[in-house]
Amino acid sequence: MTLTITTSPFADQKPGTSGLRKKVRVFQQPRYVENFVQSVFDVLGDFRGKTLVLGGDGRFLNREVIQTAIRMAAANGFGRVLVGLGGILSTPAASNIIRKYGAFGGLILSASHNPGGPDEDFGIKYNIANGGPAPEKITQAIYLRSKVIDRYLTVDVPDVDLDNLGEFQVAGMTVTVIDPVVDYAELMEQLFDFGAIRTLIAGGFRLSFDAMHAVTGPYAHELLERRLGAPPGTVVNGTPLPDFGGHHPDPNMVHAHELFERMFGTEAPDFGAASDGDGDRNLILGRNIFVTPSDSLAALAANIHLAPGYAGGLKGIARSMPTSRAADRVAHALGLALHETPTGWKFFGNLLDAGMATICGEESAGTGSDHVREKDGLWAVLLWLNILAVRRESVAAIMAGHWACFGRNYYARHDYEGLESTAAEKLVRELRENVPALPGCTIGALTIIEADEFEYHDPVDKSLSQRQGVRLEFEGGARVVFRLSGTGTSGATLRVYLERYEGPDGNLNADTAEALADLVAAANDLAGITRHTGRKAPDVIT
Repeated sequence: MTLTITTSPFADQKPGTSGLRKKVRVFQQPRYVENFVQSVFDVLGDFRGKTLVLGGDGRFLNREVIQTAIRMAAANGFGRVLVGLGGILSTPAASNIIRKYGAFGGLILSASHNPGGPDEDFGIKYNIANGGPAPEKITQAIYLRSKVIDRYLTVDVPDVDLDNLGEFQVAGMTVTVIDPVVDYAELMEQLFDFGAIRTLIAGGFRLSFDAMHAVTGPYAHELLERRLGAPPGTVVNGTPLPDFGGHHPDPNMVHAHELFERMFGTEAPDFGAASDGDGDRNLILGRNIFVTPSDSLAALAANIHLAPGYAGGLKGIARSMPTSRAADRVAHALGLALHETPTGWKFFGNLLDAGMATICGEESAGTGSDHVREKDGLWAVLLWLNILAVRRESVAAIMAGHWACFGRNYYARHDYEGLESTAAEKLVRELRENVPALPGCTIGALTIIEADEFEYHDPVDKSLSQRQGVRLEFEGGARVVFRLSGTGTSGATLRVYLERYEGPDGNLNADTAEALADLVAAANDLAGITRHTGRKAPDVIT
């Protein structure tokens, strides 16, 4: 029997870049989860009898919210729910399942790379039938509904056994608990030459993958150790834990420092990689070399034809605006269109669906292709392994050859985290107001030749996204971008992106910090970072 429960709105259920993210204690408020899930269902249209995909990264509160969502899906008329065993489902795997089984959409429970645990973060986002994140018109409708919601629907039934594969009935709706790994692993075998990678590994090639006690552990154990033959122990921190083992599951040099130490040590493996909380980001390392996400996108685009699933070439390349312009040079050399979008994978989905792009990437360690509609950490790792297996060169040699051909975009992102929101917003507002007067200004030896605030006219759905980051272009091709992030759960995060291009005949082996030092100083002066925030240095540099 369907129960209609009276409720009242919460004022803070506006989805951000990747769904609704808040502290666990916020989601634990009575009716908070129910209000948001019902708001999602209320704006979706006719899904009666159709399939909903459900799962998450295993963080604290994952199981409880899954049970709530199952009951509400039954009450609202879904015909079937596909849920990952143990409530586990990586974001790219969820996208694949939505697409493979023709689901109406999916609820993905994750706060991505944010920390987990009773005092940390949780999140819910809705993905549409193409497997990608809901576009802004849907997330805005969800928010508007959440502001006036007065009831939610549920059923009073026992919890579903999430720890055994099989089918269960919930108030007339079928719940199928599925293996979260099998469908994804089969897709990867269709895209990459597993035989070549197995031969590479059997020949003594050593790799190390840090799953950061997050969702990719089971996937990496199956793919890297079982199917590709890497020895046991190749995957470290491979058991998903509700608090990620007390660590921050963000694959960068700060939070994956153990992997960095391993890859820069005397007994370093040939290849190192990591992924994040929900499995959609990647970190790529060779022996004594860190490949920035921007450089990784460019190198993968230049070599993707070596993987069987992409032997036909690319339809186009897409990158988020703050991502370095290294991929632009590959696109130009290959005669391909380069699409520059706002941050957020949902913007790539339209391009992929329209056949305008094949590979996409963001500087925040997200790379993917048209195989799903999400960025995909293990996909990027397997593509790198496929390239290494074919070229039989080291990561360092591949990057040196890439820079010798295309030049090098020295690049870094400086994150100022946990800022007081009012101060951060004032900084950006002041910067925005100064944009018209900045061209022609000189800061030290740098002269600004162009300044604007990025806006995006989607070539597919014709939507307009404004205020996506302030861009400053300097003589010689250097660039600084300022942007407030939409992925945090408390305070504000200012991201400053710094980039300088060096041609193929220039210095390709400089220290990145030294190459960007004058840009760092100019960015601080122009935006008044210390003046507005009191911070003299960023919290994280990637």
